[in-house]
Amino acid sequence: MSTLLALGLFLAGLCSSVHCLPENMTPEKQHKGASVDDHTLASSSTDFAFSLYKQLALENPSRNVIFSPLSVSIALGFLSLGARGSTLTEILEGLKFNLTETRETEIHQGFQHLLQTLNRPSNELQLSVGNAMFVQEELKLLDKFREDARALYASQAFRTEFNDSNAAMKLINDYVKNKTQGKVEDLFKDLDPLTKIILVNYIYFKAQWKTRFDPKHTQQAEFHVSENKTVEVPMMSTGGLETPYLRDEELGCTLVELTYTSNDSALLILPDKGKMQDLEAKLNPETLTRWRESLQPSLIDTLYLPKFSISSDYNLPHILSKLGIQKVFTAEADLSGITDVMDLGVSQVVHSAVLDVDEEGTEGAAATGVELSPRSAFMTIVRFNRPFLIAIVLKDTQSIIFLGKVTNPSQA
Repeated sequence: MSTLLALGLFLAGLCSSVHCLPENMTPEKQHKGASVDDHTLASSSTDFAFSLYKQLALENPSRNVIFSPLSVSIALGFLSLGARGSTLTEILEGLKFNLTETRETEIHQGFQHLLQTLNRPSNELQLSVGNAMFVQEELKLLDKFREDARALYASQAFRTEFNDSNAAMKLINDYVKNKTQGKVEDLFKDLDPLTKIILVNYIYFKAQWKTRFDPKHTQQAEFHVSENKTVEVPMMSTGGLETPYLRDEELGCTLVELTYTSNDSALLILPDKGKMQDLEAKLNPETLTRWRESLQPSLIDTLYLPKFSISSDYNLPHILSKLGIQKVFTAEADLSGITDVMDLGVSQVVHSAVLDVDEEGTEGAAATGVELSPRSAFMTIVRFNRPFLIAIVLKDTQSIIFLGKVTNPSQA
């Protein structure tokens, strides 16, 4: 299943247990000027989301896939602040930006605007997105990197003693757990004592369906994992639902868009039997644009959707390498824009995501951690009773926050 969603710890609480890095006492520099427009950022982000999804689905053909492309792209954008030369080019091109048309500064300002937009208060949507960095006690960051991290990515910095790797890992994991309302508990499973910096992005999302499912109508039903395997799952249902719908004969799939009270939405994509791989291969920004332009309000007599909770954990370096982001993981990494004290490379890019869908709505959380170490006219009935994709899209930015595939709703 494919889903997109965008999803904190209060820093005052964290600062009581660790010393924050010294703040520049002068007013924060205003990063003004042109930024990539929302359409360009959304198109690049969607291209990256589908490219990353294809790689993850390829490695896990029979498992659920859930991740936050938004979280990964923001974390890599944050990292690129300190990258130079071909290392910088690989990261930004890997994120699907056209560097002949878009300047680096415009990209960072685009992420800055996106973060500001996503964190606007809302009565209908719980959404928080943020960044932080944990820095080895004696490591001196370059002033420009620290200032840009704060101004463009709203990142706080915390002194951390990585020599005690277990204590450092607990500090970071507790931070992420708090920021994601307890949904992401163990972002890092291990840390190298030689680690110098950890960059973290977190997302938390919770929204209620505009038309909720009645729990009394939820019943056990069959879900066909494959031709030879069927499982029993709690299947929600609702009738007489008017909602955006599309039957795509060209790609052999059915789409239903379910809206939240905030007017954000979940796009559910049900391939015809045997068509999942063909559909996955054709996922691209143009396909998504065509779908969104073709969806029309329609009456669905009965809609069946499994109630589920799925989660995934990934370590992404080898996946990102396939997308062209390679040097940052090697001895050729150039992250000299972060510190001039030592050469750094990326040793881990970990990502965790959780998505819960029930009668009330959707709750999701995700976090991405980057570890830097010294380098080395018919009745319409739609049953989502076989593997399907889901995408959750924010209306203001058209950002895909979560993307995944539900292969087996009974599999956590």
